[in-house]
Amino acid sequence: MKKFLKQIAGTVVGALFIAIGTSLFLLPNKLSSGGISGIATITYYLFNTPMGIVILGLNIPLFLFAIYKMGKRFFVKAIIGTVTLSVFIDLTEKLPALTGDRLLAAIYGGIIIGIGTALIFKMESSTGGSDLITILTKSYKPTLQAGEVITTIDILVIILNVIFLKEIEIGLYSAIAIYISGKMVDIVFEGINFTKLLVIISDKSEEIAEKIGDKVERGSTGLVGKGMYKKNDKLVLLCAARRNDISKIKTIIHKIDPKSFIIISNAREVFGLGFKKPEKI
Repeated sequence: MKKFLKQIAGTVVGALFIAIGTSLFLLPNKLSSGGISGIATITYYLFNTPMGIVILGLNIPLFLFAIYKMGKRFFVKAIIGTVTLSVFIDLTEKLPALTGDRLLAAIYGGIIIGIGTALIFKMESSTGGSDLITILTKSYKPTLQAGEVITTIDILVIILNVIFLKEIEIGLYSAIAIYISGKMVDIVFEGINFTKLLVIISDKSEEIAEKIGDKVERGSTGLVGKGMYKKNDKLVLLCAARRNDISKIKTIIHKIDPKSFIIISNAREVFGLGFKKPEKI
């Protein structure tokens, strides 16, 4: 219950961020954040319909599927997320816009909406719209890429924005806002679970692996390799570690073998002991 209440609180905060980014940046400049919010933007300018009411109305059919497919807890979080987003948008749209420059609106609106969306996803929740459609779609077809679904929906909504509001610039700036929003989601998640992959080539690989295990509490895997220049056999270490572990690991390696060869790259996701649990399919 404590975790569930924390998720609800996080959902409300995330909805507030999305509402601020939408009402104070995108909406006054006729820009779209994609999904159902983008459709609501069109109706707002065509029929002067409150954006929050449209978002809530369009999400009702999705809620019916959600309670059937995703369970009561997810349904409760999705309802709270969507209702609070609708209320926050209707309240904040009465405030004056923070900028009339569409480029600035696209950048800062995208950043704020991305932070809010990432927080919603982190709480395993939803505010309806594209993310709820994606979750429901993946429940029927787990192999489908979430990004493909969201991107397809957003592209269609941007095209509708251009058609109905008759300004190509709206579509171009909206695309910037959506791209930045997606990048912010990645950045927020990487800030929480950012993982690095180290490939270590050294004549003292076993000693290095032992020290990394003792000092940093990270495991290493030894792979048999061969240096093609000198034709010498090498034990290549593969080690996944958190971002804040990298400095300690590099110090350990250089103390043991200053001539070691190290490759450090970003690992998009790491599942297993000490990292994320494997996703259920």
